[in-house]
Order: sequence, then structure tokens, then C-alpha cells
Amino acid sequence: MTAVRWPGALAWRLGRHHLEPSATTSVTDVVADLGAVAAQLDPSAAELGVRTRLRDSRPGDVDRALSEGSLVRTFAFRGATHLMTPEQAGVHLALRASTRMWERSSWREYYRLAPGDWPPLGAVVHEALAPGPLTRADLAAAVTAHPPFRHLGTAFTDPQATFLKALAWQGVLSLGPGGGPLTLQALGTNPRWTGLPDVDEAGPRAVEAYLHAYGPATPEHLRYWLTQGLGVRFTAVRGWLDALGDRVSRVAVDDEPMLVLRDDVPALAASGPTDVVRLLPQFDQWVLGPGTADVHVVPAELRAAVSRGARVVVVGGVVAGTWTITDQTVVVTWRPGADPRDGGVAAEVDRLAGLLGRPLRPATS
Repeated sequence: MTAVRWPGALAWRLGRHHLEPSATTSVTDVVADLGAVAAQLDPSAAELGVRTRLRDSRPGDVDRALSEGSLVRTFAFRGATHLMTPEQAGVHLALRASTRMWERSSWREYYRLAPGDWPPLGAVVHEALAPGPLTRADLAAAVTAHPPFRHLGTAFTDPQATFLKALAWQGVLSLGPGGGPLTLQALGTNPRWTGLPDVDEAGPRAVEAYLHAYGPATPEHLRYWLTQGLGVRFTAVRGWLDALGDRVSRVAVDDEPMLVLRDDVPALAASGPTDVVRLLPQFDQWVLGPGTADVHVVPAELRAAVSRGARVVVVGGVVAGTWTITDQTVVVTWRPGADPRDGGVAAEVDRLAGLLGRPLRPATS
């Protein structure tokens, strides 16, 4: 079994995340390599997380990709909003839809829909959205014009969007581009959308995608990402892992057995540590992918702050502090015992200033 150390493993993962070095490709390619990008509370944070991984980018690149259809924004892991490519969305939504939670008795009673009502409802929603994006109120008006669905108006406009999530998981709709009021659009009109694959095809692809972006990983990481995130049974995840066979290898990271794609082992084994500094926005995939409970990435004393959405300072792949912006100053708060890298922070603040298009200077609290 190949043996590696955590500093080298995190340096290798930084490369997979295009955090060191930055990518020379596009926002679509970065999202593809990350598997999914959280975009729940602040779309600008999601765009900053993508753009900070690119050597060249412009404000609005994510919205342009959404408008062109090379990215979709939809409800995925834990019901939160994520950016994905259409292909990745198909894989992950297939797993989420396999739970068929809209067939539970509580859903049937609350929304007064039988399992057989959902396909015709999906067809009505698709027909309404096919000409272009609509607000929730406009979609509700179009759907409730059909007598079988006249009672669903408030289901479409509910701020919690619970009902909309079921339609998103079934591949009927996704969220529209742009800020302002939430809009919805038909997934079926996206030229790159090929529908939901069979779950036995999607499962191994989802496991492989996770290991591609977040390896080395343990089965517990897969449980966090796919079982807790998408609701599929962990026995199914184990079966998909087995289905990958020798495409997955086992390595020892500081004597801890972990999983990685076989083709990635040589590069992982050759990777040495790095002291690169990165300033990442709230809910960045660097911490959400392995989960904030992973102490190799997020020290235990910072977990609560990171889980609440603190912007993080990452040194060598490990969260070493947090940062805020006050006026034109980026204030870094190092965790106790961290080794401040003032030069690295200054360079990162300069890079952040370029991305945000405003003058910024560093400071330490």
C-alpha cells in the first residue's frame, strides 16, 4: 500500500481544486473538477470561489455559463443550492430522486398528490417554462390554470421551496441565472441535459467524481457526501464503490487507510508539502467537500465558525484562520498556534482586490 503524508496529500488536492496552481480554463471546467459548488446564501461567494481558482476571469462569468447552459444551478446536497455541469447534475439528481421522498405519506397528504400525479405535473411545469424562465408566482399561475393542480399555488411560492426541490430532483426544472427575484427554468430545454441516468450507472460515477476532487477519502467521507447529502443508503454507496473495482486504490495517509482513484496514485505519492496561502469565501468547496468535521482540513476549534460561514485563510491546505473585509481592509484573524504568513496574505489580498475590482490592504487582528 502506497504511504503518503497529509501535507503532501493536501498539496495534491490543492492542485485538483485549482488552488495551486490556478486553472487556465473556464468556470465550467472548475465546477466540473469540483463536482458541485455550494451557492445557497450568496451567489457572489460561489462565483468568487470559482474565480479565485482561475488565472483569468471576469465578473459575471458564472451567470454567463448559466445562461449558456454549460452550468446549472439547482437543489442538490442537503436540499441546498449548488452549481454543477448538466452532466454532474444528472448524476447527483438521479441519486437524490431515487429516494422518491415525494411519495411519502406526509407529502401525499400535504400536497394532495398521488405518486401518479407527478409525471403529468412535471409535463405541465415543463410546458410553462419551455419559452423561458419564470418567477415562482408566474409559474404558479401557469400551473394552477390546470384544474388538477389548482390547489398548488402556495406550494410554488413557499419561501422554503420544499415543493420546488422535488421537481428539481426529478430533473424538471432548475434555478434561473442572475440576481434579483428567484426564477425557474426548464432543464429539458438545456442542450446539454440528457436526463437522469439509471441509479446503478449514476452511483459509481458519483463515487468516482468525489474521489477525483476530494481524495484521498474514507468511506465515511462518502457517507457524508452521498448518504447524508443526497439521502441514498450507505449500503448502496458501498456497492457502487465495489463496482469500481480496481479503478480505486487504497493508500495510507499518515497510517490512516484511505481511498483514491488508481490513476491518481503516482501523482499523489510524488506530491510534496506547500505553504501556499489562499483566502477563500464562505462555504467554499475546499471545506464543504470533506466536511467541516474533517480535522485534517478544519481544526476542531474553528469548525463552528467555518460551519456558520466564516471566510477562511488556508495555509498549505489547512484552515489557519478567518478573514473579513472592513472598508478597504482585509482583516485576518489567525487561530492560536498558527504560523502567520504575512507575505502570502499580502499577495492574496492583492489577488482578491483584482477579483473584486476594489483597492484592498491587509491587516491582522
